[in-house]
Amino acid sequence: MKILIAFICAVAVFAAVLILRAVAVRAKARKPGAEKQHVSAEKQAEYAARLGEMIRCETVSVRGSYDDTEFARLRETVTSLFPKVHEAAEKMIFGDDCWVYKISGKDETRNIMLMSHHDVVAAKGEWEHPGFCGEVFGNEIWGRGTVDTKTSLFAEFQALEELLSEGFLPETNVWLASSHNEEIFGDGIPLAVEYFKKQGIGFESVLDEGGGIIEPPLDGIRHKCAMVAVHEKCRHTLICTARQGKVRNSLAANTDTPVSVMADFINEVNKSRIFRRRLYPEVRAMFEQLSPYSPFAYSIVFANLWLFGPIVKTVMPKINPMAGAMVGTNCYFTEINGSNAEKSCTAKAYFRAMSAEDLEKELSDFRRIAEKYGIEITEGEGNESYVPADMSHKNFSYTRECIAEIFPHTVSAAYVLAAGTDARHMTEVSPCALRFAPIEMTAQQFNSVHNENENIAVTSVANAVAFYKYYLKNYKT
Repeated sequence: MKILIAFICAVAVFAAVLILRAVAVRAKARKPGAEKQHVSAEKQAEYAARLGEMIRCETVSVRGSYDDTEFARLRETVTSLFPKVHEAAEKMIFGDDCWVYKISGKDETRNIMLMSHHDVVAAKGEWEHPGFCGEVFGNEIWGRGTVDTKTSLFAEFQALEELLSEGFLPETNVWLASSHNEEIFGDGIPLAVEYFKKQGIGFESVLDEGGGIIEPPLDGIRHKCAMVAVHEKCRHTLICTARQGKVRNSLAANTDTPVSVMADFINEVNKSRIFRRRLYPEVRAMFEQLSPYSPFAYSIVFANLWLFGPIVKTVMPKINPMAGAMVGTNCYFTEINGSNAEKSCTAKAYFRAMSAEDLEKELSDFRRIAEKYGIEITEGEGNESYVPADMSHKNFSYTRECIAEIFPHTVSAAYVLAAGTDARHMTEVSPCALRFAPIEMTAQQFNSVHNENENIAVTSVANAVAFYKYYLKNYKT
């Protein structure tokens, strides 16, 4: 009986410790406040009208060709809208139309970067309002690029324009970069990065698109969440080829066709456990930073990931595919071609990995399975790996402080971006390349990226300007 009582007491104490850790985390967390309006309705309308001029420039990037007509129109528009920036800045062009502006600061040995891109995808599909109208309907401005990403580009320019008009001299050099071919994984920012490397130019911090202010990513959170992406998944492609005559010992030659071999190979890879699952530091940070605002049961779990981490890692892919993608490598087979008559079958295996080190081990296991099936493996194109932003860096904390100031009704957290941004290239020249555009979006607006009916609230445009002004004016770290 004494042993049983001791065991019950131990369990009770252990449970109490878990609960107290969750209580402490919630008690220390910043309490969200009331939403702020930073400028008048008249000023919001002025911003929307100016942004509309940029939206009406149909700067659609097309893989394999470049037509400068609409891009030249946008350059003229931007020059007209922001004369103070163009007077003060040194401007460079990389590739066909990648803009890089530099405004010198008090300490010219230090640099920070604001980024965006001015190319867009085509406005296909059926829209409620024309895809490049740039007009306000209700409280929203409509058109391709309002979310991805001419609003953030406008806000960066507008913030600098207003600050320069006030006689502002930044603490550091302020750079503004915008690519003309981000949507097609183009060469704009990579060329700029090569220039930075040759000139020995590094950046204390980078702010690009990627995250935004969205509906809560976890059930039970009552506040909008400013998601600051600190990493995006690495990319790797392998070309897999099955050829006639590469017979598996276990099958007869007349049934061992290239197509059947490829099908069986893909099936085994999909069922295998070669892809490791971990709670990477960036994912752990997301849960810990959202913990105080989650339902109390979730807080207990997220405040005690040292205990519950293995469970969270296991259930994430089953609960939410987007969240599940953050715990390891995903492999997708695409572009499967061939026939038995052609005596070969090819498939492209596309990998998105959290960790280059893990991916290296996983590719070795992948090749081992391929060898078993007689599959030839060759390297594809566009293989890249990136370094996560240093979350202990003071600029990560500073960015979250700026979010709390301008968007007090929100909570902020790190996360990992599933899509790709130009910021991935900047990891070579900055320890703190963050993917966050200060744009508040509804679920519909979030989902309108690369889809029909892209629009953004006029108030969101104004708040984005306020964020960049505050970020630049108070940057002293």
